[in-house]
Amino acid sequence: MYTRLMTTSERLIEATRELLWERGYVGTSPKAIQQAAGAGQGSMYHHFAGKPDLALAAIRRTAEEMRAVAEVSLSGGGSAYARVEAYLLRERDVLRGCPIGRLTMDPDAMASEELRAPVDETLDWLRGRLAFVIQEGLDSGELAGPLDPVELAATIVATVQGGYVLARASGSPAAFDTAVRGLLALLGRLSSRTA
Repeated sequence: MYTRLMTTSERLIEATRELLWERGYVGTSPKAIQQAAGAGQGSMYHHFAGKPDLALAAIRRTAEEMRAVAEVSLSGGGSAYARVEAYLLRERDVLRGCPIGRLTMDPDAMASEELRAPVDETLDWLRGRLAFVIQEGLDSGELAGPLDPVELAATIVATVQGGYVLARASGSPAAFDTAVRGLLALLGRLSSRTA
């Protein structure tokens, strides 16, 4: 999982990212992080003040990655519908869920203002970015109807996050896929130029 070319701090951050995704904040112990990263206790506390500091670095890294991946779809070529479609249909590990969205269900992570901030900022960024694309579609005449871009963007994010929950509950990505297909069908009815 980790290469020898990675620094100890990088291995610690990557191990923490994976463990937070799998186990949540409470289930991610410093010992588990050290074992996964192949680092000693001294190394961990040399690079980070403690578990909260390391978790914050890991959450920020995950948030940056999520934004970068979403931006590839949302800034690609084509119509607004095509870009939203690309975002919705991009490859995901649906049964693992969203690493940012899963943190919202972790009471200890959400109880910390510092740990909650990058989660909230990332979801807010995603809603804003989607609203911008939708507004472009409205401005170009591609999308029609009484649409509020902010509300539609929130619906898209809620569908994706809810789709993860439904897929995990059923143990099948089919629930996620059904939610996405349903949303795309609705969006297609609003678009004069579906791809």
